[in-house]
Amino acid sequence: MGGSEAERRGSRAQVDAYLAELAGRARSVLDERLVGVYAGGSLALGAYEHGRSDLDVAVVVDGRLERSVKEELVAAWRHESLPCPARGLELVVYSRAAAAAPTTDVDFELNLNTGREMTFRADMAFDPSIGGHWFPIDRAILRQHALSIVGPAASEVFGEIPRDVLLPVVAESLRWHEASEPWGDNSVLNACRALRWARTGKWTSKPDAAAWALEQGVGDPTTIAAALAARTGARPIAPADAVAFVRAALAPLEQGI
Repeated sequence: MGGSEAERRGSRAQVDAYLAELAGRARSVLDERLVGVYAGGSLALGAYEHGRSDLDVAVVVDGRLERSVKEELVAAWRHESLPCPARGLELVVYSRAAAAAPTTDVDFELNLNTGREMTFRADMAFDPSIGGHWFPIDRAILRQHALSIVGPAASEVFGEIPRDVLLPVVAESLRWHEASEPWGDNSVLNACRALRWARTGKWTSKPDAAAWALEQGVGDPTTIAAALAARTGARPIAPADAVAFVRAALAPLEQGI
């Protein structure tokens, strides 16, 4: 996170206050049905950059939610009602059973995107166009790293997905770049994160995974260094270099390393 130490403290205070209010609104709507509220993504992984990063939040509830309750939650959390201090909010509501499931099934109550720089969407059922692979990956990261805003530790709520079950989904997350996103630094850094998890079982931030790949001699170091530099404002990396890097990373994942 850039800026002075005072600016960083101020930014984190804004985020903490926002998450506390988000959790309070969840409690107001759900009452005893609320199991927990968890911050994941870059905030939990120590890579949050104010003004650049999103806030990733998971809310876990008892049982299934009626559509009217989902709509009430959307109204309480959307940016127009609760301004997000980050670039945007990506929030998923899971039932307790879905959060605990040791599977890659996409099973959520609500998928909400909202924020000043984020296209609003509120999915109350899975839309394949958004990519189903992200949900089990996010649950795996939450289990290891989530910050509990309300409720028990994330490791008590989110089930462990076996490696051999999750590996094909992680590979799919790399193939997604080719179909859905311009090739660039994000695709390279996501590949580094996937490789680190496949080799060590640990989820980390994308920049930390890139640093690990450089230390371990995993992948082309020139492309990794260029991706890290592009992330902090240097010129974008050549798409051909990103394609070659991701395809090279994908091969061992598809072979089940």
